[in-house]
This record gives sequence, structure tokens and C-alpha cells, in this order.
Amino acid sequence: MIDWDEIDSVFLDMDGTLLDLNFDNHFWQEFVPRRYAESHGLTLDEATNLLLPQFRAMEGRLEWYCLDYWSEQLDLDIPAMKKEISGLISILPHVTEFLGAVRDTGKRLVLVTNAHRKSLGLKMDKTRLHVFFDAIVSSHDLGIPKEDPNFWSGLGDLEPYTKEHTLLVDDSLPVLRSARIFGIRHLVAVSKHDTTRPVRPVTEFNAIGDFREIMPESYHFQ
Repeated sequence: MIDWDEIDSVFLDMDGTLLDLNFDNHFWQEFVPRRYAESHGLTLDEATNLLLPQFRAMEGRLEWYCLDYWSEQLDLDIPAMKKEISGLISILPHVTEFLGAVRDTGKRLVLVTNAHRKSLGLKMDKTRLHVFFDAIVSSHDLGIPKEDPNFWSGLGDLEPYTKEHTLLVDDSLPVLRSARIFGIRHLVAVSKHDTTRPVRPVTEFNAIGDFREIMPESYHFQ
């Protein structure tokens, strides 16, 4: 699937790519509605029915990923709530082996995420994955989400790269589409981004269930 001789830079998403999306799915779909119901004197169904349209309206926008925005909108301490259930944060299977293998090849390894810096810091503290990366870039640093093709040109100002020799692995199809529009050549989707849910059928891009499928050939998986 990947000719590693053609790759100079490896861009990796975080949530749903390196980390199990179960944490974020549980947080936004269950934990936040429950706390919102408790704090506003609502039933869980009432809270869910109020919140879901707000969440959907922000999907693909920078606000969707901004913890400060949601703290203000919902009158909840979202960063503190994330920390409260941080025990659910976990690394997807075979991620650390892949990161180590890519490091061994000498390719430049960059974490490229939409995650807010407060969420990013919590997850790196929990997983220690930051030690593998040459650089970590949040879309909040650029003020534009990865779903916008203009993000990728802005990223090049912070992290120079060649589109034809860059691999992007991400679980978000809208993000992969925006990277394709910009011209990034090597694109891979993660089809098993939440370990509690079935594999998603992905036909639009090359897709992997886990990172063993694109492990550099020089790495012998144990």
C-alpha cells in the first residue's frame, strides 16, 4: 500500500488514528449530555436533544474542537471533565510499534491534529506518545481546521514538506478529502477508529484496520 522509498514526511492524526476514539465518543455522546442534564435540571433525553443539533452545527469548524468554546456555550468545565474520565484514554493497537518503526527509517514524523491544546496536552501526558514526534501541530495554531484545504498550505509554513512525498494517515474522511484537494499524494484512512464499534467500510481511500498493514518493510513485526 505504501512505497516507503517515496515518503519523506509522515503526518499522523491523533484521535481515532493513534488513540481510541471511544474516549471522545463516550465523552461527547454520553458524559457531556449527562452532566448538562444534571446542571440544567433536564432529563438525559432532553439534554441530548438540545445538544446534538449544537454539536452537528459545529462539525468541521474549528469551534467543534475548541474546549474553551464548549465550556462557554454549555456552562461546563469541559477540560476538567475530560481529565475526570482520562482513564478511558488509550492507544490503538500496534501504534507504538509503527511509530518506533517510522522513527527508525529516519522519516520526519509529525502529529497533525484538530485537537485543542488543552485536550492535546492531557492526551500526551497520559500516553507519552509525544516522545516519538519531531513536531506536533494543532489546527488551533493556524486558526483553521484540517477539513479546510487551506490548512495544508498553512501547515507548510510551520512544517515544510513536499506534497508528493508525504503520507497522511487520518480517520476523518473530510480531512482526507481536503488533503487530496490540496495535493497530498499518499493518503490512508483508519477504518477501525473506535475499538467498541465495528470496522467502517471505507472505499474512497486506501484503508487500514491497524498499523501493521503499512508497517515499514524494514520492521519485522513480533
